[in-house]
Amino acid sequence: MAMRPTIKLFRRAGLICLIAASASTSLPHAAEKTPATVLVKDALTVPGQPAVIEARLNAKGLLTTVGMGGEPLDLVVNGQVVARGMTGGDGRAFLNYSTKTQGVIPIQVRVGNSSRVLPAEGHANLVVWEWRNPIVVIELAALIETSPAQGPFPGIIPQFEPQQNPMPDAADELAKLTQFYYRVIYFVALPSSNADGFRVNAEAREWLKAHKFPPGYVLVLSPGGTAVGAKLDELHAAGWKTVKIGVGRSRDFAEAFLQRRLDAVMVPEPARSDTPRKAKVAKDWKEVRRNL
Repeated sequence: MAMRPTIKLFRRAGLICLIAASASTSLPHAAEKTPATVLVKDALTVPGQPAVIEARLNAKGLLTTVGMGGEPLDLVVNGQVVARGMTGGDGRAFLNYSTKTQGVIPIQVRVGNSSRVLPAEGHANLVVWEWRNPIVVIELAALIETSPAQGPFPGIIPQFEPQQNPMPDAADELAKLTQFYYRVIYFVALPSSNADGFRVNAEAREWLKAHKFPPGYVLVLSPGGTAVGAKLDELHAAGWKTVKIGVGRSRDFAEAFLQRRLDAVMVPEPARSDTPRKAKVAKDWKEVRRNL
């Protein structure tokens, strides 16, 4: 009979160990964090005026884009956190930042102190220019090498693909234009109304960097023939009145500039029937520079 208390103690100890083991196996699942991606759009401002940097946090590995709401995002410039924000229900966050430093400033947006999301970060450019800086707008299609069989583009660009190659001399000639005089804005259009503007912005920026084009402001436009004109009007209304010349490949792009009494250069030289009246033409990028 004296053995019974000891047996009970062993049974209790075994039960405690079983509970502890069960708890230990369930803890990693309870603490498991979700992998995510951060996408960021370029932003444009003037020295000393706040810029609004738009970012989006997505759940990673899903076939559809699912924004993650209620998560902290940090804006990092030169290694320092300069702004913090919280994502809304669609996964987007808007972070305000101002600086007197001029130029194209690399920025980073990363997941802050989150209990649900693994560390992730996205990159973009904060573009800080003076109002008086002359600006040239480049249609991304005018930088891409295509076969003669493809002909001119009826719109801005049929679909941007990161594996496309640049036109010969385009990067070098554009670098010469922007070295001492022009600032550059790159126009890239969404291929469809349901396309992801954040992803197109990131892919276009990476393509330009990979092919050594001068850094600038990547601006994503909605699809449609009126998108270029609407964006030009928006830029002028915001104070960017030095946007006076565009280099593009499509008729829609050139006409948007000409209708506003701005200069337009088309490259490579399109068929005469596809060239708007008063548009300049260039057979290659070396000739583009001579036309500006």
